[in-house]
Amino acid sequence: MPAAAASPSLLLLIPAYNEERRLPPVLVEYLEHFRQYWSGPFRLVVILNGCRDNTVGVVRAAEQNYPDLAHLDFPEAIGKGGALIEGLKLAPTADLIGYVDADGATPPAAFLDLAQRAAAGQADCVIASRWIAGAQVDVAQTTGRRRASRLFHHAVEALFWMGIKDTQCGAKVMRRAAVERVQTKLRLADLAFDVNLLYSLLRAGFTIAEIPTVWTDKCGSKVAFNFRTSLNMLLSLFRLRLLYSPFNPFLKPLAPVIQWVYRRLNAPPPRTEAEARQNQPAKLRHG
Repeated sequence: MPAAAASPSLLLLIPAYNEERRLPPVLVEYLEHFRQYWSGPFRLVVILNGCRDNTVGVVRAAEQNYPDLAHLDFPEAIGKGGALIEGLKLAPTADLIGYVDADGATPPAAFLDLAQRAAAGQADCVIASRWIAGAQVDVAQTTGRRRASRLFHHAVEALFWMGIKDTQCGAKVMRRAAVERVQTKLRLADLAFDVNLLYSLLRAGFTIAEIPTVWTDKCGSKVAFNFRTSLNMLLSLFRLRLLYSPFNPFLKPLAPVIQWVYRRLNAPPPRTEAEARQNQPAKLRHG
């Protein structure tokens, strides 16, 4: 009788910025859920992104009880996208790599569904969606956030034609080969990172499956949807569009100007080509 196929290993990344209050129950819920329902090797890594509160303290406290929990600590703010770029450098350590937001908007069971679909080979990248039939949004976003989300979606479609209804839902799982292929193309360190990731995967020939999810809008969001944020995200979309165009070589002399504009917007600047090729992961910390 042939031996059963080995269960894939799973690495879950959670970027965190000043999440000492919301993160502790999320860690426990995810670690306990996957301890019970995921038969393969599992590791959860929190990427601390310039935290000024005691997020590192609550993570270290949880690490005392969960050996499958670790963290990366970046003292300076590098943006949500920057945190995920750093976390994805750990891709060689697992068969499947995914990420969720630190606020717990995506419950463990919903992320488990994505991971199981990826493990079954449904697609190279399986993403949660709040905007397709079958999605369950328990607490709706405010009218302003919904409008900003839909306007951003239309801008993404106008520039990239991906046909994805929800690029921004913070729950995605990918095969290791897919992550490793596109790592040097991941340049956007801000909230437009997800568009960068998905478009790079499609350009490289990988498949993406969009799955209806269960999602709850959480209070205490660190993202303020104002004029500055909107301008920053639109600038990043145009930056990404140019990256995949014949005009990309002309961007290099403009790098100092681009960096200056992002600093004026109080946003993490995009990674340079040289920075994107630095794939050495930071050292994981425990306890």
